[in-house]
Amino acid sequence: MSFADTLDALADEGAVAWGLLAAAALVMLLTPLVARIAIRAGAFDLPDRDRPRVHTRPIPRIGGLAIAAGILVPTLVFVDLGDGPLLGIVLGIPIVAAIGLYDDLRGLSAKTKLLLVMAAALIPVVGFDMHLERIGLPFVSFDVSAEVAIPLTLLWVALVANLVNLIDGMDALAAGIVGISSAALAVLAMSFGRVSAAAIAAIVCGATVGFLWHNYHPAKIFMGDSGALTLGYVLGSLAVEGVLKTPATIALAAPLLIMAVPILDTSFVVAKRLKYKRKPWDADQNHFYHRFMRIGFSQRRTAAYLHLWAGVLAAYAMLVRFVPPRPLGIWNTENAIVVGAAGVLVLIGSVWMVYQLEILKARHFQVLARRRGGPHPPPGDGEEPVEEYAAATRD
Repeated sequence: MSFADTLDALADEGAVAWGLLAAAALVMLLTPLVARIAIRAGAFDLPDRDRPRVHTRPIPRIGGLAIAAGILVPTLVFVDLGDGPLLGIVLGIPIVAAIGLYDDLRGLSAKTKLLLVMAAALIPVVGFDMHLERIGLPFVSFDVSAEVAIPLTLLWVALVANLVNLIDGMDALAAGIVGISSAALAVLAMSFGRVSAAAIAAIVCGATVGFLWHNYHPAKIFMGDSGALTLGYVLGSLAVEGVLKTPATIALAAPLLIMAVPILDTSFVVAKRLKYKRKPWDADQNHFYHRFMRIGFSQRRTAAYLHLWAGVLAAYAMLVRFVPPRPLGIWNTENAIVVGAAGVLVLIGSVWMVYQLEILKARHFQVLARRRGGPHPPPGDGEEPVEEYAAATRD
């Protein structure tokens, strides 16, 4: 199916348009109610609660309840779930939301959350046979046995849920990235003929748009783990059912590109923690958004840059889908040139973003030194440990 045909199919499918609009409206209306409940229950996100925060005042933190309802209700009303994996995904949503809500109110360790979400993912994966069947990349693809596919799928869903949770650290960031990712998934799923999966992805997109109305800086409410884990669980599951289970060679690359920003962010942070012999799940201020703000970006500008980056990578995933270098296994020179040239531009843009994020640390130290009026900034800003700071100042 071509890109134009896919857009026509999305426009013609009532569940997509009505589901998206209903989700956006429902979340927009429910979020203030949830905020009032959070205030009465004392469910606030405090600046020093369990990890370094960007905000400086208590914010209601269980907005994910509105998001979960905004996904569930339109899905049940507009989408034909049948008795397959999509039904299993929907059955798991309230369970994952409850896990997140408990963490918002009482607190759970990172390991416990990962295991609990993986347990919830057993519903669609084992109960409804939702697992990847083939690993598809542009240059290599191979079948995967159920014995291997089931644990891989469980791990994938749990990891995506936790990726979204980890980037939910500033106003509008997680909701915007999930909105972009779910919109791309809707297009890709429809291009593969997965109509119901595309409709649910569109509903997720609508839910995030409705939440952004209240979550854009300065945020009136946060989604909390009840929202982040739910969105990640649904996004990871839809990636399997809508894209990964197709025989296309882009099947694995597309979800990885769509989720590239949170994947890169988490990979970088974990690598830094391991480098300095800290626990991978320990909280710190090395996420991309922390780095942006340390070099003087506002929350709105930081979110805009990261959303733009995510959008470009998602667009490239769709380009590879609709302009495949090897359609039907035969190389197409023109397509290969287009995809290759676009890939170079995306790579250059990503390298530029990395530079802006101060992974090359010299400029970062200079900026902090100018702000503090000294030759070098002291350690203790939540970035590199003292050893790395000392090495940099010696240079």
